[in-house]
Amino acid sequence: MVIVVDRERCAAAGQCAAWAPEVFDQDPDDGRIVLLAQSDGPQVRRAVSGCPTGAITLMPSSR
Repeated sequence: MVIVVDRERCAAAGQCAAWAPEVFDQDPDDGRIVLLAQSDGPQVRRAVSGCPTGAITLMPSSR
């Protein structure tokens, strides 16, 4: 799976960074999502499902 983030859609709630801090962070200037690494685990799936604006999606890998 590939993580895709939409910074324009992000509301800077910070739940993604709280649930998966090794994968997501918040931009210090505007608080919006920053993708740190690609990963596929339960924390990432929780962040995807818990994002209040749907700014994070998982896409099938092309490999």
